[in-house]
Amino acid sequence: MRTTTLVAAFVLGSAVLALPGAAAAQGTEAPTFANDVAPILYRSCVNCHRPGEIAPMSLISYRDVRPWARSIREKVETRAMPPWHIDRRLGIQSFKNDPSLTDDEIGTILAWVDAGAPQGNPADTPVPPEFAPADSWQIGDPDLVVRFPTYEVPAAGPDLFGNLFAEMGLEEDRYITAIQTRPVGDKARQVVHHALSYAVEPSADEADMSGGLFLVEYASGKLAEIYPPDSGLLLPGGSQARLSYHLHSVGEPIDADVELGINFLPAGETPKFIRYSRQLGGSQNVTTGILDIPAGEISRSDGYARFNNAARITMFQPHMHMLGIYQCIEFIYPTQPVRAETVNCAGFDYNWHMNYNYEDDVAPLIPAGTILHVSSWFDNSAANRGNVDPSNWVGNGGRTIDEMGFAWIGWHDLTDEEYEAAVAERQAARERTDDD
Repeated sequence: MRTTTLVAAFVLGSAVLALPGAAAAQGTEAPTFANDVAPILYRSCVNCHRPGEIAPMSLISYRDVRPWARSIREKVETRAMPPWHIDRRLGIQSFKNDPSLTDDEIGTILAWVDAGAPQGNPADTPVPPEFAPADSWQIGDPDLVVRFPTYEVPAAGPDLFGNLFAEMGLEEDRYITAIQTRPVGDKARQVVHHALSYAVEPSADEADMSGGLFLVEYASGKLAEIYPPDSGLLLPGGSQARLSYHLHSVGEPIDADVELGINFLPAGETPKFIRYSRQLGGSQNVTTGILDIPAGEISRSDGYARFNNAARITMFQPHMHMLGIYQCIEFIYPTQPVRAETVNCAGFDYNWHMNYNYEDDVAPLIPAGTILHVSSWFDNSAANRGNVDPSNWVGNGGRTIDEMGFAWIGWHDLTDEEYEAAVAERQAARERTDDD
């Protein structure tokens, strides 16, 4: 299915909305950095915008921030920063890892810049937050760190695909509660397109890129996966780690060093639920047709997946390449009459593969037989700054210049009885809120 009119309805999720904070600020004393702007930056921005981190400049002190005031205004007004691409106009809006700014916070920053970006009284500036070192793990100190062998990516050449193996050193079965893949250093991040981690038997064939227990996916900008309470994934003792990599050259030789950090439940403990993570609803799947992105056009492609068991959905993460711009997930429920619900839509930026972790009290509950429908939009026109060649047709494939369209979904299964109980509990909580 193709369309050239989708942009107006869906893709313009970054369009500027009414900002009540800006209006409220008119006729009142102008916001200052010390009293109004610094607290916003300290909460949502300086985790990346600080020395040694991935952002190009620090936003901690007034001296740091002032030269960038106009750029900050543009980035927050369009919601390009902080990176958070969930469409705020529909679907679930409550996530555990949401750094985005409220409309009032955006209004405050706009009013501050428009007033000349005043500092205010320096003594009123709050103390900047304390951070762990830039190379610290997002999951805290891991119980286990696996370091894969170094792969030297040449300055130029074709995309590289293959496997790296490393010993885990885990002697007994343990259940994973949090996991993170990270390229080591800014240079390595530039050449790692994606990396999939598996637990395999020690005798694994290094030429075999299939098989094993899937653990976690990494792509540019992705955060750690922290499992919901009462859930985990069994990592068998004696396993070897396999990293299925996709690397690409960026004009200089770079060592691709990758680590895997894992936290566990205490030894001997078993979670109530097994947490899964899979790529679902792939547009390039043979059952849904070949991905077809004509030159110079905006295209839509759709994929489907069926849940055989009832489930609680814990995470949604779009996955596309350079032409991807927008994705929606919809659940089609096995009811009579059939009912469909758009759960979330999100813009897509190849540099930020955001994983959206639902708050426990709003995580979608789906009955057995529910169908996941994934709709992905691609912009192969010259308007897409990430497009290498808008005159070229693009199809599905593993290379960076090829395309993909699917969603990573995190979930754990429920029995029918557990599903009914969870729905009843959710409804009771909603009624209590309504009574209040």
